[in-house]
Amino acid sequence: MNILKFIETFTDDSLMKSTGSRRDSFTQFGNIGKNLALASIPFGLSALTGKAFAKDITATPATPIGALQFALTLEYLENEFYAMALDSGVIPASENGGRDLKVFQQIAAHESDHVAFLIAGLGGTASANFVPKPTFDFTVGGAFDPFNDYPTFLALAQAFEDTGVRAYKGQAANLISTPDLLTAALQIHSVEARHASEVRRLRGLKGWISNAERGTGMPAATQAVYDGEGVTMQAGFNTAAAFGAAAGSEAYDEPLTTQQVVDIANIFIV
Repeated sequence: MNILKFIETFTDDSLMKSTGSRRDSFTQFGNIGKNLALASIPFGLSALTGKAFAKDITATPATPIGALQFALTLEYLENEFYAMALDSGVIPASENGGRDLKVFQQIAAHESDHVAFLIAGLGGTASANFVPKPTFDFTVGGAFDPFNDYPTFLALAQAFEDTGVRAYKGQAANLISTPDLLTAALQIHSVEARHASEVRRLRGLKGWISNAERGTGMPAATQAVYDGEGVTMQAGFNTAAAFGAAAGSEAYDEPLTTQQVVDIANIFIV
């Protein structure tokens, strides 16, 4: 069976129309996931041994289902990180007149919504395509203390959001022939970019990445998030020619491959 043709015949324009309710979108998106399972697309993260993102895995298959499973695990990570932070009280209620707390409450709500949306897209928790949430250790064995130290929390929040932006971009090719799924991923991607910009500004940085710099106060362990961002040649055009390398690199984000993101996520998965 031609899987991509199957998806194209199944997709419904009502999936992403603004006139539909969120529940309708979940239902339509979930139906795509269920039918993809019936079409026997190779599993992505669900095919891994024991847990998602085990340290000895290879990159997930370059399929629509693989991309959704990959995205879900990243959303699990962000969702749990913010939920734990809000529960811990590490975000000062008085910081910036209470603005920081409101920002992270809203980001947490977004991430929770993304998790629910992607689970629906995979056909629900009973689907063979569903991947369970891994076990996370945001302290990395005691190396970090994000739920007692606000600057550490902010640094990890920046790393996770910057990773998410590049990770979604890296999955675009796997979804290019499935327009509804690509649209859904792009809608999440743009929100992740807004999160990243806001968190960076809360840390006193620019809202965008310069060269391959992780920024002041970022742990060295997060450098993999920023490696490769210093590209200044885009489609044969030297973006640094007019305004310099920093501005040239800032104007374009670079994708991360599945394996690069797996390596980053592994740091926080036990």
